[in-house]
Amino acid sequence: MNSFEALGIEEGLLQSIQALGFTQPTPIQEQAIPVLLQGTKDFIGLAQTGTGKTAAFGLPLLQLIDKDDRFPQALIVCPTRELCLQITSDLNSFKNKKGHIVITAVYGGTSISMQIRDLKKGTHIVVATPGRLIDLIERKAINLEKIHYVVLDEADEMLNMGFKDDIEFILKNTPNRQSTWLFSATMPAEIRQVSKRYMKQPFEITIGKMNAGAANIDHQYYATQHSNRYETLKRIIDFNPGIYGIVFARTKADTQDIAERLTREGYDIDAIHGDLTQQQRDKVMGLFRDKSIQLLIATDVAARGIDVTGITHIINYELPDDTEIYTHRSGRTGRAGKSGISVSIVTPKEIYRLRQIERMLNTRVHKMDIPSGKDVCRKQFFHFIDKMLQADISHGEYETYLPTLKEKFGSIEKEEILQRVAALEFDRFLKYYENAADLNMRSDERRTSDRRERFERPVSREGDTKGRTFARRDAGGGGHGNFQRLFVNLGTKDGFYKASFLQFILDMSDLKKEVLGRIDMKEMTSWIEIEPAAGKKMIRAIDGKNYRGRKIRMNDAESGGGRK
Repeated sequence: MNSFEALGIEEGLLQSIQALGFTQPTPIQEQAIPVLLQGTKDFIGLAQTGTGKTAAFGLPLLQLIDKDDRFPQALIVCPTRELCLQITSDLNSFKNKKGHIVITAVYGGTSISMQIRDLKKGTHIVVATPGRLIDLIERKAINLEKIHYVVLDEADEMLNMGFKDDIEFILKNTPNRQSTWLFSATMPAEIRQVSKRYMKQPFEITIGKMNAGAANIDHQYYATQHSNRYETLKRIIDFNPGIYGIVFARTKADTQDIAERLTREGYDIDAIHGDLTQQQRDKVMGLFRDKSIQLLIATDVAARGIDVTGITHIINYELPDDTEIYTHRSGRTGRAGKSGISVSIVTPKEIYRLRQIERMLNTRVHKMDIPSGKDVCRKQFFHFIDKMLQADISHGEYETYLPTLKEKFGSIEKEEILQRVAALEFDRFLKYYENAADLNMRSDERRTSDRRERFERPVSREGDTKGRTFARRDAGGGGHGNFQRLFVNLGTKDGFYKASFLQFILDMSDLKKEVLGRIDMKEMTSWIEIEPAAGKKMIRAIDGKNYRGRKIRMNDAESGGGRK
């Protein structure tokens, strides 16, 4: 493999990255850097999160910038505040030895006037989220006419979040760019259209198999009944005492419910979802990065842009509808050469979706037995013993207490002291798991699951341009159950995919996925099958609300206004 020096990186930057411990480039860095250093070629890099994309575009940018010209020369656009701050921090680390290059982050959720002041002082590189950048453009607080280089990072995530029009607006407002660099984990048709419209014969590379998970991630699943999902989650957490990870739930209501239940039972966890203010979100993320909390409970939307090192486990409380989202979730572990585990709790209804994920990953998702109560207690006990043996007693004044300890324990045998220590530590676990049930699916349940799977497979609807819909079929193959049909004036043109639309309507209404049937999406409209008892609640929660400046209209499709 080439060294960074052989790729053309200059001395000042070499010193910086060597000080950071960068020795050999990753595959995407090795292939991208020589092309990007030319400064004149449009570029598309397809690679999973955690493969070193920031350095792949950041090092060439820092080298190409003319530090004597104190105006924005490069623009990096990314989907979330967290990623914006992470990229800014990384670039500042890379340019440390070179210096004199100013990098300014602009993002929502904080004072725009302070960011305008920072821009007025002069800057070389702007790292921005789309919404805040457009605010600055419309206020004429930033001049993009001298931008030479535009980087679109996590382009597919920006598309999923509905930023397609924003991306096009930004590209139209950088008329003098010399090159556009697009980095993405996947290449949806809409991103391909943007690249054709705004890029000239881009140099394209793909690192690894598209949509494939990282090789150092172990994909596992635990099969259980829906009613046992929460208890299975607890078993997984208790069986991995050193766990540091993210639990993905489908809706904000699910994250709150899981977080409240785990907090009541003494776990070091917190949740992030769309209802948190930016200040609350920053506080939770700070605690998670400091490892003051062990687990983060999150929705896919709230977790976008999270880039935290050292995550050991990703837990899918439920499998996502979109198999690509599974890749994004699991890609948050197993980074920087470390191994990681992606765990899924799978119910009988989700088996077919698990098989889709296996086909996409081109790898086996390993079936694991849910640990018994005795297994959990044994694992916790040995973890405690290891911690006790590794405890550092050199820095304390423990010797001064030894005479008192010997006097107190003089008549007690060593074995009894150890038993008492173990009892103090494990009394809660032993009582909780004393009569713990077996949560694994029995063979007869698995046979029922196999039969059910044959009648709950994904089916493509004629004319559906946005992936698959899912039908609940009866044994006769007809009908969709006793559902009410709702019409809503939102569709794929609003930036939704089926998965993001599903999460949007569930978050807005605080309903569960189980009340829904088939969802049919078109460009401007969608139709939703829903249990009649829940239909009125969804209409009340969504009808009349605004989405990106447009009033949402939702009503019963059969009573007018929404017939296909």
